[in-house]
Amino acid sequence: MNIYDIKRLTAETSPYFFSRKTLKFFGQTMKSFKVYKQDDGRYKITADTFMGDIPTGKTIKFFNPTNNKLETIKGDK
Repeated sequence: MNIYDIKRLTAETSPYFFSRKTLKFFGQTMKSFKVYKQDDGRYKITADTFMGDIPTGKTIKFFNPTNNKLETIKGDK
C-alpha cells in the first residue's frame, strides 16, 4: 500500500487531508509522505511540515484499512 492508495481510500472519510490546498499550507507534497505497515494491520504515514523553508514539525497519522479512516494516537508525536 502506498500513499496514493491511502489518499484514494480516505477520499470519503477525510476528503480534505490530501487536498492540494492543505498540502500546500503545510509545505508538503504527496511524495513527502512515507508509509510504514504496522503489526496491527494499520499503516503509519508521516511527513515533515514546513513554513516556507523552515521545518515546523511532522504529520503523523495511522490509516486503518478496516474503516478507511485516518487516526491520531494521543501522545504520539
